[in-house]
Amino acid sequence: MTDTEKADLSALRIQRTVEAESPRRWKWALVALPVAAIAAFVYFANPLSGGVEVELATVVLSYPSQANAVLTASGYVVAQRKASVASKGTGRLEYLGVEEGDRVKQDQIIARLEDADVIAALEQTKADVDLARADLVDAQRTRDRLKTLLDSGLASKAEFDAAEARFLRVGAAIKSAEAAVRSAEVAVENTRIRAPFDGTVLTKDADVGEVVAPFASSSSSRGAVVTMADMKSLEVEADVSESNITRVQVGQPCEIILDAYPDRRYPGEVSKIVPTADRAKATVLTKVKFRDRDERVLPEMSAKVTFLSKELDAGAQNGAPKLTIPSNALVTRDGKRFVYAVRGDEVEIVTVTIGDRVGNRVEITQGIQAGDNVVVNPGPDLASGTKVKLPS
Repeated sequence: MTDTEKADLSALRIQRTVEAESPRRWKWALVALPVAAIAAFVYFANPLSGGVEVELATVVLSYPSQANAVLTASGYVVAQRKASVASKGTGRLEYLGVEEGDRVKQDQIIARLEDADVIAALEQTKADVDLARADLVDAQRTRDRLKTLLDSGLASKAEFDAAEARFLRVGAAIKSAEAAVRSAEVAVENTRIRAPFDGTVLTKDADVGEVVAPFASSSSSRGAVVTMADMKSLEVEADVSESNITRVQVGQPCEIILDAYPDRRYPGEVSKIVPTADRAKATVLTKVKFRDRDERVLPEMSAKVTFLSKELDAGAQNGAPKLTIPSNALVTRDGKRFVYAVRGDEVEIVTVTIGDRVGNRVEITQGIQAGDNVVVNPGPDLASGTKVKLPS
């Protein structure tokens, strides 16, 4: 008999108890699957999985004028009258009488080139005029004398004609010399660099001793001496989207806020809409002039322009800012008003007191402060202590 035949087959039995227990296990499986699904849902939608995704807004100070805001655009303060002042002549800078920030009057001499040579030329031309005038006196006397002798028959017609021609030549020489004087005076004036209008010096582009030329192209010469601007011509140039340009019109009231002075608001109005668009940016250049401006407004400052639907009264213009939130961040439930404020990575229900409406925002007089973040359009299941995360 082989080893296989000798094997004990008594251990090979059918376990009847398995068949009896199988229905019980299926019952537990039917109960466990929904529990596992619920647990998975809770895990992935629950704060412990990283937080509920919400949209946040910041509590900010809003001015009363924003209730009439049509749209807002960004831009820069630009002087509409600005010039790089240069000399019409070429020479070495001998005198510079202004510095950055100095105010100058129209036609004021702000710089001068070396002028010894052109002044000498001017003196020479003036002397030529004096010499020609002396010759004119002699030529006139000679002509008059020969005219008398001709009438008496003591001089020939040819002698008189020669005297007359000399008199005319000297007269022409005087005019030529006087023209030379004017040309020399222009050459002298070209060494004087004058302010083209009343304004303020923005930059000094050359120093005494440097060569100044009208069309300077070398590194050793300067084209402009100073750059100046008329501060009364300052305007904000803002780019308005093509899709919004129909909401802007000339004369429309505006409010200007400079990034350098966010607490100061300047009244303004649209002075010009440039009749062309920037195809790269899809914007239209809009110029806004200041109705009231102080000395703190400087060229090239960045600014934000709020275009208004109507003129502001004195109260709105000078009114203090109000603490506001978006209207859709305010929740009203059971007669109570509250917001979901974000503290760290959790939300907290904060009861608030509201005031006036400012456009699409609501004034908050008590409960939160500027800089706080609140949840916008909060869901009904949001509660205090829920962890949140920002949308990616």
